[in-house]
Amino acid sequence: MAGGRAGESYCIGGLNEKKNMEIVETLCRLLDELRQRSSRSPPSARDIRQDRPGHDRRYAMDAKKIERELNWHPLETFESGIRKTVRWYLEHEEWVRDVTTGSYRQWMAKHYATEH
Repeated sequence: MAGGRAGESYCIGGLNEKKNMEIVETLCRLLDELRQRSSRSPPSARDIRQDRPGHDRRYAMDAKKIERELNWHPLETFESGIRKTVRWYLEHEEWVRDVTTGSYRQWMAKHYATEH
């Protein structure tokens, strides 16, 4: 990154601290909207995993250093970025299927296999 100091670390964040359940509600709302559903996503989509009931309530990142030292600011808001992300996944269902089924591993092995 231009202007950064060698050996320094810079956190890049969107300046949009959110609770995890706010993100879940946003994702469900966007999925309903973009899939043009007339009914809301089922409540089970919002269930808290029993194996992690108290974990990960929120994540936070302090991006003040990169703003101050490098005059960096995010180009997207949380709302615009998450909308673009959800839309991309919905438009690339084959890619999602390949990743979730693991079939991409065959492609990786074919194209990135090293000879020993």
